[in-house]
Amino acid sequence: MKESAYKSYDELPLFLNAEIVGNVLGVSSTTAYEVMHREDFPSIRIGNRLIVPKEKFREWANSQTERKR
Repeated sequence: MKESAYKSYDELPLFLNAEIVGNVLGVSSTTAYEVMHREDFPSIRIGNRLIVPKEKFREWANSQTERKR
């Protein structure tokens, strides 16, 4: 598993692209891009780009953790 370059939530930019999502999750940007296409993922399409607001990403990650309990 890849190690994230970000050590805290505050270091993340306001909007995350597939490369950053992959870095945070410890997966490739290709895998992150696949996750960002899921219906339950809060991505925003701007032209051909998919991005996610960092707060929505955090909420999504927390919901995925809570769902597994």
